[in-house]
Amino acid sequence: MGRIVLADTEESAVTNRPPVASIARIVLVVVGVAMSLYVIWLVRQPLSWVFIAGFLAIALTGPVNILSRAMPRKLAIALTYLGVIMIPFLLIAIMVPPIVTEASDLAESAPQYAQDIQDFVNENDRLAQLESDYGVVTKLREEAQKIPNRIGDAASALGDVGVGLVNSIFALVTILILSVFLVASGPGWIRRLIELQPAEHRGRLDRAFARIGRAVGSYVAGAVVQATIAGITTFIVLSIMGVPFAAPLAVLTALLDLIPLVGATIGAVLVAFVTLFEDFPTITIIWVLWAIVYQQVENSVIQPQIQKRAVNVHPFAVLVAVLFGSSLFGIIGALMAIPLAATVQITIREWWEYRKEIRTRSEDGPAILEPPGA
Repeated sequence: MGRIVLADTEESAVTNRPPVASIARIVLVVVGVAMSLYVIWLVRQPLSWVFIAGFLAIALTGPVNILSRAMPRKLAIALTYLGVIMIPFLLIAIMVPPIVTEASDLAESAPQYAQDIQDFVNENDRLAQLESDYGVVTKLREEAQKIPNRIGDAASALGDVGVGLVNSIFALVTILILSVFLVASGPGWIRRLIELQPAEHRGRLDRAFARIGRAVGSYVAGAVVQATIAGITTFIVLSIMGVPFAAPLAVLTALLDLIPLVGATIGAVLVAFVTLFEDFPTITIIWVLWAIVYQQVENSVIQPQIQKRAVNVHPFAVLVAVLFGSSLFGIIGALMAIPLAATVQITIREWWEYRKEIRTRSEDGPAILEPPGA
């Protein structure tokens, strides 16, 4: 009896052992997944370009469709992307000349500013004693006199970033070309993809793609309008208060306003820092009060009115999407976070409705299958 029990135990142990084929399959799957992740890591930069190009294509499909009602689609695509290309040049034309002028004026006036500080220190006994002990103002004056001679050094330093600028331009051109191809051929690819699906799935897929396109397009258009309003109002307020760099600061505020959640606050803080050097603290207090009031109006009036056609995304999902997007792709990822979250939300919602339909059909009873040849 003991031998029979021992034999049964050994036989059950052999039976419970996983077959070699299953172990090999699991190992191959793990190795395949690891190699796939490694390849994705190697090509992460071009993949990010394709991802950005797809987002840009979806965002520009709306303007292209509007222009194509009055002209051929190819011409509409060309005009739309011409406008996109002109935006950076327009921003440079607005921001660079005032900055160069003010920097030149600062370099020329720096010695005089240092002399004014020296005179102020000499008139104060306590500051004069500190100056005699540490010589801070003297060193500051010496450095100020060197500033005009360092303008050329700054130009040579700008030349050192030429390689990075060329790489950025190459990436931008590549993204634009990919985006043009997606805008021109994307609708046809989507139609063919839908046609390959079963008939009962085509309507749902078509509706999901249409909703994603409308959501992304509405969000991008609304964000641009909202940022434009923020830039214009900033320029008007700064011009009234006489703050220098009003146009560059307005452009910077508009660009930062595109970043969800924190962009407007960052822009307001940067502008407040500039106002510290212009009639402090009066101008700074006025600007802070204005920034608080405007952000409340933007959050409660402007943004809901502009984004009412876009898909509403839960604030927690927005925060998580912005954190992940900024970590993966920097500022570009933060800009694309909310449209991507809306896309995921639409996809999950369509899938959930599809599962509900399947569950409802199963509860109604099993379908009656006709015999072959009936």
